Amino acid sequence: MVDFTTKDLYLIGEIGINHNGDIQLAKKLMDAVNACGWNCAKFQKRNPDVCVPEHQKLTPRSTPWGNMTYLEYKHRIEFGKTEYDLIDSYCKEKPIDWTASVWDIDSLEFIMNYNPPFIKIASALVTDHELLTEVCRAGVPIIFSTGMCELEEVDKAVDLVSSYTDNFALMHTNSSYPTPVEELNLSLIPFYKNRYECLVGYSGHEYDIEPTVIACSLGANIIERHITLSHNLWGTDQKASLEIKAMDMLRGRLKDVSHMMGSCSKTVTPSEIEIRRKLRG
Repeated sequence: MVDFTTKDLYLIGEIGINHNGDIQLAKKLMDAVNACGWNCAKFQKRNPDVCVPEHQKLTPRSTPWGNMTYLEYKHRIEFGKTEYDLIDSYCKEKPIDWTASVWDIDSLEFIMNYNPPFIKIASALVTDHELLTEVCRAGVPIIFSTGMCELEEVDKAVDLVSSYTDNFALMHTNSSYPTPVEELNLSLIPFYKNRYECLVGYSGHEYDIEPTVIACSLGANIIERHITLSHNLWGTDQKASLEIKAMDMLRGRLKDVSHMMGSCSKTVTPSEIEIRRKLRG
């Protein structure tokens, strides 16, 4: 399990569904997480029969594998036990952490077979208190995103989760892919930290890396970004994801932020002592 309170920064590479159902593509993305010095590769796990809304199941979808219903498409890209067994062994070999956002209780039970370091709840499910409760009862750390939420909905989720555990974090995010820069609202990060007195992270869906650096400087302890091998790959999340070069660049930009920020204590720093003696006597 991950104790987020012991880490200055925890970087999550959100593979999500950018693997397009191809385990070889997923392996390359896990390689990228490891090579760029990120902490965790994250997937998304669904039982499409349960979590796809009824009104969407028969909606036609044009895909690289032909025309099919939306439900058929969701099944087509969903990894099962064979793939997750490989993911588990592949990440252990490196080693890096791996986990998943679970979209239903069936998926929670499935992922818990792998002893994940934490479980993620996506913004779309923050108001699903039954799922939140079951994740809490699973006894692992929890992080949950707060996109599309009214403040009252975030309050209720924090109240529910904190009644079970103090090893959780909430993630500021905007659920638009990509997020317009004027809607990032990064000031919510210190607001959340003051309001809930808990760890706060940032899940970014913008094109650039600069807002993520700013989020870290505002106190985000956990950073999550979608990752891809190429923006030109098929899929709705690819364009708002970081390619490998950007992953490496972002890691370099973030590694010294906590040292730069320091503390609110005003003292004479070690490098100033001799200068002070020379100039003030």
